[in-house]
Amino acid sequence: MNETLKNFMIGGISATVSRTLTAPIELFRLQRQNSFMPNSTLKDVIKKEGVRYLWKGNMVNCVRAFPQFAIAYPIQRYLKKYKFKNMKDKTKTFVSSGIGGSISILAVYPLETIRSRLALQTNKNHYHGLFNAFKKTSIYDLYGGSHISVFGFGLYNAITFTIYPILQTTYESYIQDSFYGKKLLCGGSSGIFAITLTYPTDLVRRRLQLQNFDSSVPKYSGAFDCIGKIYKSEGLFGFYRGVIGNYIKTFPMLSIQFVVIDTLNDYYSRNNI
Repeated sequence: MNETLKNFMIGGISATVSRTLTAPIELFRLQRQNSFMPNSTLKDVIKKEGVRYLWKGNMVNCVRAFPQFAIAYPIQRYLKKYKFKNMKDKTKTFVSSGIGGSISILAVYPLETIRSRLALQTNKNHYHGLFNAFKKTSIYDLYGGSHISVFGFGLYNAITFTIYPILQTTYESYIQDSFYGKKLLCGGSSGIFAITLTYPTDLVRRRLQLQNFDSSVPKYSGAFDCIGKIYKSEGLFGFYRGVIGNYIKTFPMLSIQFVVIDTLNDYYSRNNI
């Protein structure tokens, strides 16, 4: 199999599997970030819409996540192997992963915006589905918060892929016999570390994505205005609103994603694909 195609599939499959298995936790995270929205608890979703709606927005999330990581992973592998090969290993991993993450989030950003909006509506009170949401959302709103996302997700991706092998080496003496146990622990831990450093950019991005979506959403003229108003009304804690839900989601999601990545890489290598 062509190397680029192989990395494309590894990135896309790992993202889809991990997002689907953690979709209800992701919904909880979005709700905590935007608690001003009506019916923004899992209990409300189950009561008003049904259990299956704990996965609402997940189809769009997978449609978004597959190409995002299918783009990011080949780019970072290519840059690391061919363009930054003379750099120190940790440096080239950080730089290539950051560039791959930034390019990929910009490529799929409208889907990211639509996913947030579909997940936070109740009983389809705004949109009837993916195409209806795109029809009703302006180009300007589709790219709301994209500038801060390019920086924030690029940094997040760079940190996770740089920290992951470091943690594997660190945990080697503690978890020697469990292939999956070590990878689950290292993948989840790298995600927790990365989200702690980049979470404010994610929160600001979500607020900007929801502009003109619902009357309950605060109005912002841009990223700096959003940052200033959050600090003024909520203080420093406001930038970490919902972070616990993010930790709960990020640990299993990154654990699963890295296990799938390493398992597929191992499979392709053993079968000489």
